[in-house]
This record gives sequence, C-alpha cells and structure tokens, in this order.
Amino acid sequence: MGRLLLIDGNNIVRRIYEAQPVDDSPEKAQRALLSSVSSFRRALKEHSPTHVLAAFDHGGPTWRHALLQDYHGTRKPMPQPLKEIMPTILTQIQALDVPTLSLPGVEADDVIATAARRWLTESRGAVTVVSTDKDLTTLVAEGVSVWDHFAKVWRDEQWIQRKFGVTAAQLQDYLALSGDSSDNVPGVPGVGPKTAAKWLNQYGSLDQLLAQGESVPGKIGEVLRANLDKLQLARQLVAFKTDLTLGITWRALRFQGRVA
Repeated sequence: MGRLLLIDGNNIVRRIYEAQPVDDSPEKAQRALLSSVSSFRRALKEHSPTHVLAAFDHGGPTWRHALLQDYHGTRKPMPQPLKEIMPTILTQIQALDVPTLSLPGVEADDVIATAARRWLTESRGAVTVVSTDKDLTTLVAEGVSVWDHFAKVWRDEQWIQRKFGVTAAQLQDYLALSGDSSDNVPGVPGVGPKTAAKWLNQYGSLDQLLAQGESVPGKIGEVLRANLDKLQLARQLVAFKTDLTLGITWRALRFQGRVA
C-alpha cells in the first residue's frame, strides 16, 4: 500500500518567515527559503512517502470571496520580500522531487482535501497532511493523519478533543458555530467555543441542533434562531471544495527522490 504525503506549503513557509523577530527584508526572506527547504526535506525523511504533493495558495480571490467579500479580510498579505522569493522557494522544493500545485480560485486547503479524499476513496493507502491549519485537522474524521511539523505532534482525535472539546467529525460544525477570526468567518454572534462545544456534545451535530433549534433555551437560543443565515454562510466557508480538477496524476506524484 502507498503513503501519500500532502504538505501545506504556505503554512510551512509563512510560519517560518513570521517566526523571525525582525523586520521584513530580503535577508529575512532568504533565511526563510533555507529553513523552508530544510523543513520539506525533514518532512520527507520523517514520513517516507510513496507519493507527495505540496499545495500552495494561488493568490487572488477564491470561491469563498464570492460568498463573503471580506473573507480573509483580517489576514496580513504576504510580505513583499517573501513574495519576491517564492518562485525560488518553489523551484528548490521541486528539486527535492516534490511536485507543487496551486490552482486559481481555490485555496491550498481545497487541493489537499481533494487529493486526500480521492486517494482514500481509491483505497491506495494512508494519507498524512503536514500543516498547523486547524481547518485541515477536520480531515482526521475521514482517516487522514495530520502532523504538526513545528510542535512535532500528531493532531489526532485525542488532540482535537483536548483542544476543542469536540470530536474530529464535529470540528467543522464547531468552526461554523463559533466562527474563525483568522479567516474572518462569522459564526453565530455570542456563540463562543464553549457554547459551540456544549451544543455539539448535547445534540451530536449541527444538523441535529438545527432540527431541534426551537428547543434551545434562553437568550442564546433566540440568537441562534435569528442568525441562521450567518450560520449557513459560515458552514459553507469552513467546508472544502473537493470537486476540483487537479490536472495531475498519481504517477506524477510518485516520490523517487533520495533524502540526504
């Protein structure tokens, strides 16, 4: 059986760049380049994949912006020095025998989710995602292993329960209810992480919560019923688009490189 390694490229590179406590500069970007390539090499050694793909954001508006103009509105744009060195970073990653892919109109998350689901549907083996993006942690419910490259921990079912108080299968519903400030995704006003986890533990899922919405007591129940439109929007925004044409074959993703 195979092992597909999916690397969240923007997550790795941006985390490394922003971790340097100095002002933006070409020198800072150059150090990020060296560390990023080293991180990719380490990921290949740690996970020994038969197939590998690094997904990157294409940039520009996506299908989520069509739903919410201010999606990612609170997120800082990529610093110019890093933006200028990105083509070199991609070239050096590809030199490790790691294909890179970015598609217009979608995010790297969508590419990763699409590849993971198709691999698992075809029963090709295990899937490991390297990322610290909590959105991708929802894939644990589908049998994907998620590795935090920086903390060196598996974001497994136990990790999710400790962090969010819900199961992996409930995590997207949790994000829809409580919102996600890092992506500027609105949830239900006044519903924070504790209330979202309480409801999901009580009702089981967002669908079941909505089916019994009239029974949710108190002021917060009134708020829930008054904001169903925002909730449905948030639900769409935190979901993945997985009907993508990736334009790349499994054969092209076969890893044949040697990791020094």
